[in-house]
Amino acid sequence: MGTMAQLTDRPALLRHRQRATAFFLREAVADEVQERLEEVNKRFTKPAVVTPFPQVWADRLPGAALIPDEEVLDLRPGAHDLVIHDLCLHWAEDPVGQLVQAGRALAPDGLLIATLFGGTTLATLRAALAEAEIEATGGLSPRVAPMGEIRDLGNLLGRAGLALPVADATPFDVSYPDALALMRDLRAMGEANALHGRLRHFSRRTVIAGAAARYPLTEGRAIAHFEVVTLSAWAPAPDQPKPLRPGSAARSLADALEDARRTGGPDPVEPN
Repeated sequence: MGTMAQLTDRPALLRHRQRATAFFLREAVADEVQERLEEVNKRFTKPAVVTPFPQVWADRLPGAALIPDEEVLDLRPGAHDLVIHDLCLHWAEDPVGQLVQAGRALAPDGLLIATLFGGTTLATLRAALAEAEIEATGGLSPRVAPMGEIRDLGNLLGRAGLALPVADATPFDVSYPDALALMRDLRAMGEANALHGRLRHFSRRTVIAGAAARYPLTEGRAIAHFEVVTLSAWAPAPDQPKPLRPGSAARSLADALEDARRTGGPDPVEPN
């Protein structure tokens, strides 16, 4: 059997993160997660956060265990009632494995919340770089970590053995003077190219300049779109509500509609 191709150059990723100075997007995502937790009718007393930037969470969840996003997570089984996986699954060699480990760390009826970049993130920049590189070199090199579509990402929760899965997306649009400022900011976020298969030299100036020239401006500004997908699910517990099995309804929809027509009442299901 062949081995899976390596996705991430981990030493390069760690170097990029060590030089990071811009945390505004991570802070905005952390604020969004906190708002979601406030809507949950439960008090969490043993939280853990899997994050490459623990300083973002130190004041938000005092006393939480702050865990680096290594291949094997430093989490004890059943030790936490809340695990947050913070905006780093797109660099994981095995995203499902990360969710499985986070899920195993939950006590029964514990909550997992994972945030990650979705498939529409930086679509405009990716297209501009691809067109410029093809024109300048005649080919394409790996530049962006894989980012899944929301439906596929939601399916990861079921594969991890978690209950009541939910996936949704939040857009974050950031305005820059031009595309070059956006590229500089990505480096400052620690999100520079750390793919194992990337070119091991600086991109040609003609590629960067070509991408910047192609990047469309809105009222003189370059708008960068980040799609942040939030995955949430619960560790199974005996008293949790469970979805009905297909075919287990006491009456069919057709019967209910026929009764409504005979009695002159409104349809039980109104069209959108």
